[in-house]
Amino acid sequence: MRHPNHEQSEGVPGETHFVSLGTNKIHYVTLGRGKQTIVFIHGWAGNLGFWREQVPALADKARLILIDLPGHGQSDKPQAAYCMDFFADAVLAVLRDALVDQAIFIGHSMGVAVICRVCGRAPEKVAALVSVDGHLRRPYGTAEQVTGLLAPFASPQYLDHAKNIILTFFPNPGTEALRDRVMSEMLATPQHVMQSAMHALFEPNHVDWTLQKVNVPVLVITVPSFRWAKGLKDYVQERSPKSEYVVMPDVGHFPMLEKPAEFNATLSAMLGRAGFGA
Repeated sequence: MRHPNHEQSEGVPGETHFVSLGTNKIHYVTLGRGKQTIVFIHGWAGNLGFWREQVPALADKARLILIDLPGHGQSDKPQAAYCMDFFADAVLAVLRDALVDQAIFIGHSMGVAVICRVCGRAPEKVAALVSVDGHLRRPYGTAEQVTGLLAPFASPQYLDHAKNIILTFFPNPGTEALRDRVMSEMLATPQHVMQSAMHALFEPNHVDWTLQKVNVPVLVITVPSFRWAKGLKDYVQERSPKSEYVVMPDVGHFPMLEKPAEFNATLSAMLGRAGFGA
């Protein structure tokens, strides 16, 4: 069920839509044109506006679809389990509503886990996967480390805990204004969404969204501070014969916002080498 309008949504121009997923509404934006469709999936506590710097670079080369995951942005935020299946269901609902047969999926951070789950559920929909400083496999850590990360999200001090995490995403001087804007938007995410999504990302008792072997390109753009990068390049090469792994220097966890021109050039070159010519 589409309700398009042409106002800017979260800093992104284009047609705004809402599609039903059960009793919930999922918000997404479409714009651009081209033979390829590119679907953008934001990360934990983010929103589709975190891809705003990529829109001008790609709108004349591809059809773009930017999605607010359930619990985020302008999508509904019910009391629910914010697991990778719930997120994948939302993405698949958008694909049906937008009449997308196949797309390039670009995910950031937790959004990469989401597109891995989409690939596992509907591989025929995936032309390529692009990981931006994100999770292609479950993050590792001891039980104590995982508990230390997750437990504070259940406390009244969860915002302080989230702030401390977000601060680590911007290690470079000169990014303070961007950091404060990103932090403000992330901290608007409800506590129950933050807590549930983080548990789904880290706890092994949730559905396994880890990327399995695929025959489509898997393109990775990561940053020097990515804390789960150990062995990731080899892992990616084992998962796809059409893989490429690039580390952007001197940038934090949001390279698409912190250095958009460099990021966009890197992304377009990688897509071109993979045969998509974007």
